[in-house]
Amino acid sequence: MKSEVRHSGWRLTLARILALVAVIAITVFVFSIREKAAELQGYGYPGIFLLSLLANATLILPAPGIALTFTFGAVFNPIGVALAAGAGAALGELTGYLAGFSGQGVLQDSKTYQRLEGWTQRYGNWAILLLAFVPNPFFDLAGAAAGALRMALPRFLLWTLVGKVLKMLLIAYAGASSLNWLLAYFPSVR
Repeated sequence: MKSEVRHSGWRLTLARILALVAVIAITVFVFSIREKAAELQGYGYPGIFLLSLLANATLILPAPGIALTFTFGAVFNPIGVALAAGAGAALGELTGYLAGFSGQGVLQDSKTYQRLEGWTQRYGNWAILLLAFVPNPFFDLAGAAAGALRMALPRFLLWTLVGKVLKMLLIAYAGASSLNWLLAYFPSVR
């Protein structure tokens, strides 16, 4: 029994270390290629997916994911943009989840993190859905809380996906509407 506990503890520690290394590597990679991101625009919906994934894969550092969704909503079908951007955003948020799962307490002392962890523990799915839907810089902390609380990964991804797609749908339609509004006031642009 004791050897099973030690063996299981060793695997968990290794998984946590690998998760932390992956989070750091992804953040460094995304920041290093930020200037090449514009090239992905030419790939349509897959490009939108990848840009959104990259924008949301950074931990805490801001990336222009919402601005891209707004812009693409004016160019492509807003529903397609929302689905591609929302799916990319949900997968990108795995970095926050993995950071929490890794058990590294870098942010655990902040009051914001503690509050988000309490909400996530108390409201579970609904907390993740709401925090994914509302544009805020704290979703990485919510993802970290979900990882630290060992929320099942498929459950975390599902509710993050729903919240992100709904948010991206509103933003993409706002982008499409703003283009129509501008074209109505500046007919010579057409």
